[in-house]
Amino acid sequence: MPLDPQTQALLEQMNAAEAPPLHTLTPTEAREVMFELAAMGGDPDPVAQVQDRAIPGPAGDIPVRIYTPVGDGPFPVLVYFHGGGWVIGDRDTHDVPCRNLANRARCVVVSVDYRRAPEHKFPAAPQDCLAATRWAAVNAAEFNGDPLRIAIGGDSAGGNLAAVVAQMARDEGGPALVGQLLIYPVTDYYAPGKPSYIENADGYLLTRDAMVYFWNHYLNTPAEADNPYAAPLRAADLSNLPPAFVLTAQYDPLRDEGEQYADRLRAAGVQTHRQCYGATIHGCVSLAGVLDIGRVATDDAAAWLRECFAAQTLQRERGEVSATDPVR
Repeated sequence: MPLDPQTQALLEQMNAAEAPPLHTLTPTEAREVMFELAAMGGDPDPVAQVQDRAIPGPAGDIPVRIYTPVGDGPFPVLVYFHGGGWVIGDRDTHDVPCRNLANRARCVVVSVDYRRAPEHKFPAAPQDCLAATRWAAVNAAEFNGDPLRIAIGGDSAGGNLAAVVAQMARDEGGPALVGQLLIYPVTDYYAPGKPSYIENADGYLLTRDAMVYFWNHYLNTPAEADNPYAAPLRAADLSNLPPAFVLTAQYDPLRDEGEQYADRLRAAGVQTHRQCYGATIHGCVSLAGVLDIGRVATDDAAAWLRECFAAQTLQRERGEVSATDPVR
């Protein structure tokens, strides 16, 4: 289907600005562009509490921001990893989406400022994200969270990190997770390139050249793309992972790899909801302030999270899992 009018108008506005392509910028310059895009996320939702903390990580403290919704806890917890190609973005650029998810999913959101490339290349980011997830599970009571209802999520490179952390948690002793929210995730390397990389190579905000730029900053060598903790689609085994919601966009170079990852999860027996939002682009959730479809996608993701949290609670009440043994 053609681009929806709001998305078309946004792209025309960006093209008229004649800004230099992101892949021609330094990482510092590209990070400034990300802040400008974040302003299109809309007005920040009020939440009951926002707390900035530093938690222990494998190479020093990891900054996190904890969003608590209004109501009585303990609340389920979503550990969230921001997008930005592992190079740009931080907890400030993703403040609005995290507030939206906290309110709509009725959960505490722990937004993680993992180490970014090129200053810190692979595997620094997934190591930080796994450490933050484990910290949230162990210390949930400190922020009115339920340690038995922990989900992970992220958008773009953050979706990659969520998929990777789900695999790492399975392979390396937990924690157990009730869901993984993968918003237009990076799941594979840019080469040789899937059809959506060719169809949407340029003109739809995220470009193929930008993905080449991000991957080149992130990996130490191209050979690391075969590591499933870098490119989760390349994992030999996707069984015994938590339920997944894989959100993709029609006009996105990453569409095909996201859909392929969802299909492989299903084939491995993982409960998976796959949804492609037609007529829009990569980044629509972060652009919900100007794209109605971004608000719809956010609401759908939050509804899915609520179902995951409710399912785990029901299993506990039925005695299908113990209070000390959450399900994946």
